[in-house]
Amino acid sequence: MFEAMLGFFAMFLLMLMRVPIAFSMALVGFVGLGLMKSWPAAFSSSASEIVDIAKYTLSVVPLFVLMGNFVTRAGMSRELYEAAYAFIGHRRGGLSISTIMACAGFGAICGSSVATTATMARVAMPEMRRFNYEPSFAAGSICAGGTLGILIPPSVILVIYGIETEQSIGALFAAGIVPGLIATAFYIFAAMAITARHPHYGPPGERTPWSRRLVALRQVWGVLALFALVMGGMYGGFFTPTEAAGVGAMGGFVFALARRRLSFHALVQTLVESSRTTAMLFTIVIGAGLFANFLNFTTMPTDLRDFVVGLNVSPILVIVAICLVYVVLGTAMETLSMILLTVPIFFPLIQHLGFDPIWFGVLVVCVAEISMITPPVGMNIFVLSSVLPDVRTTDIWRGVLPFVAADLLRMGVLIAFPVLTLWLPKTLGL
Repeated sequence: MFEAMLGFFAMFLLMLMRVPIAFSMALVGFVGLGLMKSWPAAFSSSASEIVDIAKYTLSVVPLFVLMGNFVTRAGMSRELYEAAYAFIGHRRGGLSISTIMACAGFGAICGSSVATTATMARVAMPEMRRFNYEPSFAAGSICAGGTLGILIPPSVILVIYGIETEQSIGALFAAGIVPGLIATAFYIFAAMAITARHPHYGPPGERTPWSRRLVALRQVWGVLALFALVMGGMYGGFFTPTEAAGVGAMGGFVFALARRRLSFHALVQTLVESSRTTAMLFTIVIGAGLFANFLNFTTMPTDLRDFVVGLNVSPILVIVAICLVYVVLGTAMETLSMILLTVPIFFPLIQHLGFDPIWFGVLVVCVAEISMITPPVGMNIFVLSSVLPDVRTTDIWRGVLPFVAADLLRMGVLIAFPVLTLWLPKTLGL
């Protein structure tokens, strides 16, 4: 245990020295293995982790990333927002609710919180400014709505969790749907509560006639078709999750091409952006793998399990404590790094306590959502600040706090009622 704690201290020290977290984990893992076992073993472990990136199951990650970038290029996000706005934009706080609903729909075909936040900021913020929305409320709605991209399938984070723990990606995707809908509902209720207390925060927009509502509704057929193709084909047994990602990427490419949004220059940009994102994700995976190998040699997972069993406390209290650890870590660490760093430690404990690994995976991703909008890291906050430089960061922090409270309430519901997460996978026989 002492060696593991020393490793964590060294890793955080490197992070404070502005060493990228992927390299911090890799360096500590490599040196730790070399000192505890042997330097040839450390080199062998490093080579093994790098080679493992080429395995077939991980190819689902770049394909889903590529699918999200093609969908963004096709302009589907604006159609989702316009459809939601057409039906509820005329109500108090309606533009905020429309943004949250559009983020949920876009997350269902994008799978990236950062991409959802950046895209919806460009789409929704001009409209909310036109109707004099409070800047902090508008920014908070976009940031919170953007986190839905990490949970509603296809989710890259759920894919990584499934690969690391050898769980069914299809079951994880199915398990994420109901919690994703609950998250959307809680955010909508938070927006309604804010505008009920401060009506001037979200003035009503213009009422859309039914003729235009139907036109806006017909425009979202592409989103529904792509989602049905990917998820329906996977659960219908027509193709595997990796094949589903390939079909989705091809579908996104066809939509972008058919809408004349994909020139040769745009195609090159999309491919380069997807490659950069994939390289970043895989670098973190390699670093976390090396650090996890080091932790396994320190016997920390076994020591932690024995310690918790010795406390003789209720298993549900252990889950609550783990969630609190994630909330605290989320204030200082990026989501994927946090999950890859902690899952090798907590997963054996969860299995020993008899909890469902699919439920735990969705729970971990839900807590990771909160880290996207909590200080001081809050990746979505930084993304929004870069896209909207005229909005003060302090206003964004203030605007997301009610949505963080909604997240914490949702976490309590999912912990208290695991059936909400597991009902759909069991119904589908996964």
